Amino acid sequence: MTKLTPIESEFATTEEAEAYDAWFRATVEARMKSNRPGIPHDAAMARMQAIIDRRKKD
Repeated sequence: MTKLTPIESEFATTEEAEAYDAWFRATVEARMKSNRPGIPHDAAMARMQAIIDRRKKD
């Protein structure tokens, strides 16, 4: 188990970094293979702006 410093990585060990990388890649691949329709850019940005606006009020 190789320990990492915060300068090198946000993960404590290379094993954690590799596990996250494998999970992330599998998630992206699954989404790319999905038949679900995508969200138009404007709709996605509006959703994110609504979240930001709600957080600013808190």
